[in-house]
Amino acid sequence: MHTFNNRSILVAGLAITFLLIVFSTLVYADDVKDSIKEALEYYDEGDYSGAVESLNYATQLIQQKKSENLTSFLPEPLDGWAAEKSTSQAVGAAMFGGGVTAERRYTKDDRKITVQIVTDSPMLQSMMMMFSNPMFASSDGGKMERIKRQKALVKYDPSTEQGEIQIVVAKRFLVTINGNNVNKDDLKAYAKGINYKKLSAI
Repeated sequence: MHTFNNRSILVAGLAITFLLIVFSTLVYADDVKDSIKEALEYYDEGDYSGAVESLNYATQLIQQKKSENLTSFLPEPLDGWAAEKSTSQAVGAAMFGGGVTAERRYTKDDRKITVQIVTDSPMLQSMMMMFSNPMFASSDGGKMERIKRQKALVKYDPSTEQGEIQIVVAKRFLVTINGNNVNKDDLKAYAKGINYKKLSAI
């Protein structure tokens, strides 16, 4: 009888947890729909400022969801490395032109590497210009290489053990790997830890 009660409590707990997850997802989705509906109401009333504000809020919520999805593409830590919790944020167009960002930091002793994925950002245009002109890309010491079939701009200074790899994926995402007190192989290993095929498909 005691076993039955424990099992019933466990099942009930799992059911409640599932319902809470579903409920929170629905609430998030409803916030977006409610904001769009509110914008239409403001528009019909002639309150165009209110309509714009509501649409901007809906856009911000969608971008937040998009940034959360990006974190799943950040690589797992290499053997012997530790990783912090992934972070994400969505910045509106009013700040730095806007953009959606996912980031994770990795450490091993005094080695530090940060991997960042950015989309919906004006930075992509300037980066694509650099990638289309190898002479411009190499003007400050960078070299064009291929990493997992992706064109990558690699900068590394062995004297300071600092470097950076930048990769434009599907003309929509900018992947940046920054490192301090690292070797070039560390940077490339983290660059190879991203599934670019899946990233370009979202």
